[in-house]
Amino acid sequence: MAEETTLNTRRIYNGKIIDVRIDIVRLPDGRTSQREIVEHGDSVVMVPVNHEQSVLLVRQYRQAPEKALLEAPAGGLEAGETPEEGVLRELQEEIGFTAGSLERMVGFWVAPGFCTEYMHAYIATDLRPSTLAPDEDEDIEVVPVPIACIPDMIRSGEIEDAKTIAALLMVTYIYRDSL
Repeated sequence: MAEETTLNTRRIYNGKIIDVRIDIVRLPDGRTSQREIVEHGDSVVMVPVNHEQSVLLVRQYRQAPEKALLEAPAGGLEAGETPEEGVLRELQEEIGFTAGSLERMVGFWVAPGFCTEYMHAYIATDLRPSTLAPDEDEDIEVVPVPIACIPDMIRSGEIEDAKTIAALLMVTYIYRDSL
């Protein structure tokens, strides 16, 4: 497949979490077009599975949809941080646990049509209490959910966050023989 060639980039917003740019590109047929790009750093999502075969999800208010969502713990990677380090930090900040075992499941582009964010998904097991100070602007409730309940919660719309659905479906597939 032929690639587009970037002819010009104009930055229109620089924020705390995202930057926005407009790229003028040359299409393979020679025409030009405009692409609006949200720049966001890489991130992690993790599915913490406890000894009771439940996942520890978080409920938090999200301003964009203007409602509280039930999600897998997740967050952006800090400068120089590996995905594994980010997972362990986010677990401690969001749910008050660390993991004795991490298994990378998959990586994926969050919204490749307009965003540069690449997310790494992990299963975290052998959970042990360990806390770090949470982000000062987050209000999070930890919600244990039996793995066997996940498909029905996704189907019913109780879980509607895309990264969470992707990560949880991977876990239900991995644990399918023990459900």
